[in-house]
Amino acid sequence: MKHYSKEFKEEALKLSDEIGVKKAAQQLGIAYYTLADWRSIRRNTPPAKTPSADEQTIRIRELERENAELRTIFSRTHSVFSRKTARSKSV
Repeated sequence: MKHYSKEFKEEALKLSDEIGVKKAAQQLGIAYYTLADWRSIRRNTPPAKTPSADEQTIRIRELERENAELRTIFSRTHSVFSRKTARSKSV
């Protein structure tokens, strides 16, 4: 049995919404019933909970902190490697 990634399934579902199950399955080279099953599962799955404004604000702050930390790390490592490269060129 072939396993497909979540991303592939999502794109396949979008395509099937646009052009129909039969055409999408043919275009993607997958069985019609495979795609039809994915659509059935999507239809019977309750939508994901949308986070509240407070939860979104908290998550944004967490991501901004993480982003700042990663920028600092990148900046430090970039300067270290730049110095090493400059030394090796001068030798």
